[in-house]
Amino acid sequence: MTKAVQKIILSPSRDIPFNKLVLSQSNVRRVKAGISIEQLAESIAQRTLLQSLNVRAVMDAEGNETGMFEVPAGGRRYRALELLVKQKRMAKTQAVPCVVREGGIAEDDSLAENDERVGLHPLDQFRAFQTLSGAGMSEEDIAARHFVTPAVVKQRLRLASVSPKLHDVYAEDGMTLEQLMAFSVTAYHARQEQVWENVGRSGYDEPYQIRRMLTENTVRASDRRVQFIGLDAYQQAGGGVLRDLFEHDDGGWLQDVALLDRLVTEKLKAEAEAIGAEGWKWISVAVDFPYGHTTRLRELEGQPVDLTSEEQGTIDALNAEQAKLETEYQDADELPEEVDQRLGAIEAALLALEDRPVIYDPAEIARAGVFVRIDSEGRLSVDRGYVRPEDEAPAADCDAERGGVDASPTEGQEASASVPRTAISVVGVSTEAEEDDEDPARPLPDRLVIELTAHRTLALRDALARNPAIAFQAVLHNFVLTAFYRFASSGSCLEIGLRTPTFPAQAPGLRESASAKAVEARHESWKARLPKGENDLWDVLTALDGGAQASLFAHCASFAVNALYEPANRYNQGRVSAHGVRTRLDQADVLARAVDLNMVRAGWKPSVDNYLGRVTKPRILEAVREARGESSAQLIDHLKKADMAKEAERLLDGSGWLPEPLRLDDPNAASVEQESEAGQLPEFLAEEEDPENAGEGDPQQLDAAE
Repeated sequence: MTKAVQKIILSPSRDIPFNKLVLSQSNVRRVKAGISIEQLAESIAQRTLLQSLNVRAVMDAEGNETGMFEVPAGGRRYRALELLVKQKRMAKTQAVPCVVREGGIAEDDSLAENDERVGLHPLDQFRAFQTLSGAGMSEEDIAARHFVTPAVVKQRLRLASVSPKLHDVYAEDGMTLEQLMAFSVTAYHARQEQVWENVGRSGYDEPYQIRRMLTENTVRASDRRVQFIGLDAYQQAGGGVLRDLFEHDDGGWLQDVALLDRLVTEKLKAEAEAIGAEGWKWISVAVDFPYGHTTRLRELEGQPVDLTSEEQGTIDALNAEQAKLETEYQDADELPEEVDQRLGAIEAALLALEDRPVIYDPAEIARAGVFVRIDSEGRLSVDRGYVRPEDEAPAADCDAERGGVDASPTEGQEASASVPRTAISVVGVSTEAEEDDEDPARPLPDRLVIELTAHRTLALRDALARNPAIAFQAVLHNFVLTAFYRFASSGSCLEIGLRTPTFPAQAPGLRESASAKAVEARHESWKARLPKGENDLWDVLTALDGGAQASLFAHCASFAVNALYEPANRYNQGRVSAHGVRTRLDQADVLARAVDLNMVRAGWKPSVDNYLGRVTKPRILEAVREARGESSAQLIDHLKKADMAKEAERLLDGSGWLPEPLRLDDPNAASVEQESEAGQLPEFLAEEEDPENAGEGDPQQLDAAE
């Protein structure tokens, strides 16, 4: 005979007036947690009491019910109801839904009620907020009713908008909340799912890696182009912006790069047209120009506009205010925010007043031009007054006959127009496709080696200028080579004459490098000390002391440094050979050791743009292996080249690793002649054989090379 299952009996429920309830000392909750009593009272006022109180009858000494009930479970709800009564928002006789408990232990009931309470899974909360939003509630209303900020509501609604497939992965603990946050950067579900599939296979699924993949074809809002046109202008033109609600994103990422470039070009051209009204012959417009783009041009000497009495008075007042504030707070550990802002405003105003317009000779303006670009802060940069060699006035012109004005039409001008027409050209940035050759023995691309050695040449110039004694010795060495060694001058890295070599390939970041800025600042400092006209130069140089002369000598000598790799081709075969380039680079190494050149200290570090995205996958792995070891290389050896290059950049950061063209050769290595005879040039100088020209060559050129 089977034993009957004993049926449970639930505790009865009843409505009890609030003034018949008292808080029990058996409630185990002692520490405040979660939302406050005030917030809970507001929730009850909005929604009424959603959970009954757990109560027990209060007995007298004889064990009889007194008509009062204590509350061992639900104490916070009791306190919230008590607050509503005190605020006169609820009658003290209001009936309260209660579950009347008999038997057992009151503390056990209180503990069980709190232990058995399970909070919502975050995904359920996100979806609930989405449902409320879909029902017409604003973000502010949702925030007010659930005691969070509107920003938190925005975040949770953004998480609710992520792909449902990724929601399912998150619900099954297949990804972390931080990873889900990273996917919320974009609203495109297909892209989210594609990236999750990729990172799932590769194992590179850190939140920052996910964000980077989702934004790889965008432009940051901090980019100079965006700062120039303004984010509002881009959005008003219909451009979309990705925003990260969970981490600082510098304003987000712009999705429509083509639209951005079009707006930038249009604004630059409009600015150029306004400048063209000044009468310049040509204006060249670009987001940025390569380093040294004005080297071959003559710069006009203009006369700054004099300050007016009002402007001078403003400058005096600003200087006085600045001095007063600095004196008043000179002993303060930290400036008050308003004082710091005021000092910044004063400095900006003084700089604006010091940046005086310059007046040029109208005859010079008619044959000179202007460079218009965007500086690193997103501001318009206008460099006026540069004359190209082909625009220079002839030695014997007819100024007297023509009243001192060149009346003949020139390029970009119309003979019949009273005001010359300015030729405006927009300079684009060209990129060349590069093959991804898996052959580890393939030499580095010539253009990449040129770019790398351009960085080294600039850094070597800066280092030589800081070492006057070495500069003297280097020039003396060059003079001795020229005087006593008839065929040695072509192999020197110091091109005395001062012919400053140009960089045939513009390396990424060359203009913004520390070496470029140091060279430019030093040049401008000396330029300010030297006379305007060359007739007075000798007397000024004579007045300099020995140290100043040595420093100026070193600065000038540094411009002749040429440590560039130059590949032989049909245009330069008569003057360049692998042996000549190698000799020049060897002497550059000698000079680099003498000035203690270190390209890491000079600020160069490997990135996707300047190296890793330009070489083969085996070379990327070789770089990581050399810098971080085999285990680090194995972490990325399965990735596609683009992803591998990005991860390698992160792994190599701070390692001090340099590619071969930027390293110093071992001074004890075999001589160049021995290497040449053995046919063993360094790998980055090895020239690939051209099948079309194999076995061919000009005998005279071959003799010259010999």
